[in-house]
Amino acid sequence: MKRVINKAASALTSPSAFTDPSFSAAVIAWQKQHGRHALPWQNTRDAYRVWLSEIMLQQTQVTAVIPYYQKFLQSFPSVESLATAPSEAVMAHWSGLGYYTRARNLHRCAQRVTAEYGGRFPDDPELLADLPGIGRSTAAAIAAFAYGKRAAILDGNVKRVFARVFGVEGFPGAKAVEDQLWLRAVALLPQTEMESYTQGLMDLGATLCVRGKPACARCPLSQRCVALATGRTAELPVRKPKKAVPEKDTVMLVVSEGQHVLLQQRPDSGIWGGLLSLPELPPSANADEFGLAVEHAMQGFGEIAACRKLPPFSHVFTHFKLHVAPYQVVLKHRLLQVAESVYVWYPVAQLVDAPLPAPVKKLLLGVLHSDDLLN
Repeated sequence: MKRVINKAASALTSPSAFTDPSFSAAVIAWQKQHGRHALPWQNTRDAYRVWLSEIMLQQTQVTAVIPYYQKFLQSFPSVESLATAPSEAVMAHWSGLGYYTRARNLHRCAQRVTAEYGGRFPDDPELLADLPGIGRSTAAAIAAFAYGKRAAILDGNVKRVFARVFGVEGFPGAKAVEDQLWLRAVALLPQTEMESYTQGLMDLGATLCVRGKPACARCPLSQRCVALATGRTAELPVRKPKKAVPEKDTVMLVVSEGQHVLLQQRPDSGIWGGLLSLPELPPSANADEFGLAVEHAMQGFGEIAACRKLPPFSHVFTHFKLHVAPYQVVLKHRLLQVAESVYVWYPVAQLVDAPLPAPVKKLLLGVLHSDDLLN
């Protein structure tokens, strides 16, 4: 009996158990006729452009990525130009796109490709996956689109397609479930037309097999879809178990004098890493304590002329929610040299292109910019 059980278990851990050439054929045929073909990063074998788009598309919608992608290429048309660019310029171009670790890894990756590979991305998915910010799935996408290599992708969209079509139980982010999905992804790879197959899986997950209301009637896989047949498209894939979202509070100071505002360079690690932001204070118990804290914080920057409370706002990160209480502090005059190198007096007229987190930039533009500068 044990042999029978072990044999059945080993079969489920073998890629051959999931082989089905008709699956890839259906995806490829659909993509050629109904898939996306006019995105800015398509119809190219340029690994640099493919890589840039794949990194930007991690956890970000296509519509949000397109203008950033186009602006990036204008300023950094090659991996070498990106590698030699100042980090401040790279972060400024990423400002508002979110998940800023991607931008830091993007810069480091460009430097490594330039130094180690002469500016040419390797075509081996394992070598690609060893570069900063490139995981197994992204490496496979780059290898498939740029070099036609046979390698499996498994991003969030593909996990959703597989979970529904094959009735996969369990949260796809759990290791045991993800391991089974990888086996399936490898087994289903076609022998040819990797670009169409890879793009087809992405397109299905992004345009038809969406999270909310999947367009099952137009899906080429509907006849084989377990979730559709059993009425479980709303249940699959199984959602991540919910956890209480921690909440944090902070005070941000919009310190200005004339046409300059005080900004602080954030550390490379942590939230908004590497960006400029506003000086922060911990919440105070009362008005007197807050006043003393502001006066102490402004020592070395200038004499306070006025201080007023601004409308509070909140910003949701991946792992917590931040509640911000902003205050505008106007100085009578500022000291030209700031005490610490992490601070800088920044021209208000240049805030639009500054490497600032999106909510901070929105706050500053609303407080300090006139209407004609906002347009």
